[in-house]
Amino acid sequence: MTPELQNSGQAPTETEDGMSFAEMLAQQEQDEGRFALEVGQRVKARIVAITTDTIFVSTGSKVDGIVDRAEMEEGGALSCQVGDTLDLYVITASAQEVKLSRAMSGSGSLAALEEAHAAKMPVEGRVSAQVKGGYSVDIMKRRAFCPGSQIDLRPLADPESVIGQTCTFLITRLENHGRNIVVSRRDVLERERAATLEQFLADTHEGDIRQGTVSRLSSFGAFVELAPGLEGMVHLSELSWGRVEHPEDAVQVGDAVTVKVLGITQGDKGLRLALSIRAAQESPWNSAAKTLNQGDVLQGRVTRLMPFGAFVEVLPGVEGLVHLSEFSFTRRVMKAEDMVAPGDTVSVKIKDIDLDRRRLSLSLREAEGNPWDRVRELVRVGEDMPGTVEKRAPFGFFINLAPGITGLLPLAVLKNSAQGKSLERLAPGDAVIVRVREIDTAQRRISLAPAGEAGESGEDWKQHAPRTEASAPLGTLGLALQAARAKKEGR
Repeated sequence: MTPELQNSGQAPTETEDGMSFAEMLAQQEQDEGRFALEVGQRVKARIVAITTDTIFVSTGSKVDGIVDRAEMEEGGALSCQVGDTLDLYVITASAQEVKLSRAMSGSGSLAALEEAHAAKMPVEGRVSAQVKGGYSVDIMKRRAFCPGSQIDLRPLADPESVIGQTCTFLITRLENHGRNIVVSRRDVLERERAATLEQFLADTHEGDIRQGTVSRLSSFGAFVELAPGLEGMVHLSELSWGRVEHPEDAVQVGDAVTVKVLGITQGDKGLRLALSIRAAQESPWNSAAKTLNQGDVLQGRVTRLMPFGAFVEVLPGVEGLVHLSEFSFTRRVMKAEDMVAPGDTVSVKIKDIDLDRRRLSLSLREAEGNPWDRVRELVRVGEDMPGTVEKRAPFGFFINLAPGITGLLPLAVLKNSAQGKSLERLAPGDAVIVRVREIDTAQRRISLAPAGEAGESGEDWKQHAPRTEASAPLGTLGLALQAARAKKEGR
């Protein structure tokens, strides 16, 4: 400031935004200090130009950075373009030039290794072999050792899977003029995961839909990788709308999946992400109204048994209940496991649909059909046919003729039969040949007689009901005939 200005008492000149030149100078020095780069520092750099040999990037400092183009090529093709943002490390930094790289590589000197060690700058290395306690790694034409616990974030399912791979490592120990080098890949992965996690938490909230890859399976669910080194867990119950017993029944390692973020928890053991595959999908009940109709007969899979019946999945994620009373026309079922087992494929008929309550009422027996609907195809009047004694009643034997079809062999008929004495000794389960006398489909009743005998016509089922005498007078002869007939019939 000139003496004239000092003596005049005038204030220092200000810029349009109200800052003095002194304040602007201080701000500039502060900004330059903020963007000063150091060797080994990790920065996000945006590509501003690409030439035949070099990629120019903006690092936020006064000097643009340069990256060797060959390092960014994969199979001869460039894997990035102008405008992309790269994660890079500062290799050299001066007022004239900033050189960056994904990691230090090549045939560097011991001084370069010492510089990478001091700056905690990643170096590229090729895993050459598995040795006792870990792996042998070739780094910048030197042999290094990576402990087994430091090759990944978690133990590898296949320890030999990394052999031959080129990875990025941090030098954790450098001794005896480079003859003892220990490296860690896990430290690099943890550093990358921390950066990924920070960005993820800034961009992700509960309820968001994300894309991921199934990274591993466990007994209680599947882990999905949403970003490099960042996993979330999908519980068994969230793998599918259908019932899943084992995770491999729903997904496989390497599958690309869409998940919904159910919860984000930061605890003592780190970040925990609760994810759901099924919540990211439309509920199958929303489309059930279009595909299911009352009376339909469908194939389904028995998923679970209950004291009152069995649940059957008729569509992925859509289950219905078969009550015990709907299992069979032919037998009384007390336990569902007497008829079916989980995993069985069965035919069921839809009896009722309640979409609001997401309930289906199903029937096994109606899907098979009521045997009485075709009784005259199975049983013919006047024919002899084999049967099995179901039980003995005070008035006769119930004989099973076909699944779900039972007839009565009355004791009154046996008394007048030459086979009566032998047949009266029948017991449940015994096989017997009988003749069909009469079929009443309305009442679902069949009257039987011993094989080869026609028996008397009439409805044997009603012979044990109280009789009603005729109201019209019969006269002396009529009464005598009636008494004789009653005596003959054993009344």
